[in-house]
Amino acid sequence: MPPIKVVAFDCDGVMFDTTEVNRKYYDLLLTHFGRPPMDEDQLAFVHQHAVDESVRFLFDDDPSLVEKVHAYRLTMDYRPLFAHMIIEPHLKSVLDWLKQRVRTAVVTNRTDTIGPVLDTFGLTSRFDAVISARDVTHPKPHPEPLLRILSLFAVKREEVIYVGDSSVDEAAAAAAGIPLVAYRNPDLKAAWHIDTLDQILQIVNGDR
Repeated sequence: MPPIKVVAFDCDGVMFDTTEVNRKYYDLLLTHFGRPPMDEDQLAFVHQHAVDESVRFLFDDDPSLVEKVHAYRLTMDYRPLFAHMIIEPHLKSVLDWLKQRVRTAVVTNRTDTIGPVLDTFGLTSRFDAVISARDVTHPKPHPEPLLRILSLFAVKREEVIYVGDSSVDEAAAAAAGIPLVAYRNPDLKAAWHIDTLDQILQIVNGDR
């Protein structure tokens, strides 16, 4: 197997535990429009999908509200919700080690919030590229975001690994032909399974 030249990370569920922040964010939208809070199935959906898809999903019984929901969410200050994001152990030290050896990227279904998240947690300079749902026509599970990595860094599929935690990540990686590193999800079909982010160092070092 050729050496790995790019390590790409999903954000939610990999770089951060964002279950509670996603719950609070979308519950705020629902409450504003007179809807009850999300159930667990709805939370599972929004945790994996881009905001456009999530809003359509949550308000699918009244499509006329979708534009109003987006207009309202753009007025919201997301920063108070950062307190509910839990950065994953080892993330910064792993990124610092990787930056000396390979290129690093974020490939996420977040849109306008990913920039402020990276800035707030001191991660912006640790990545060579950030590809969000607003940077592509088709977000994950479509392969477009990961294929963008190939063209951006002029690398082959087998020279990239993608660290993800969901079936959406699994589908995107498979469609792009990029090896998946499954993070804390043994049910995913992946080239590697890891329980801590520092295990990525072994993969990059060739202990595969």
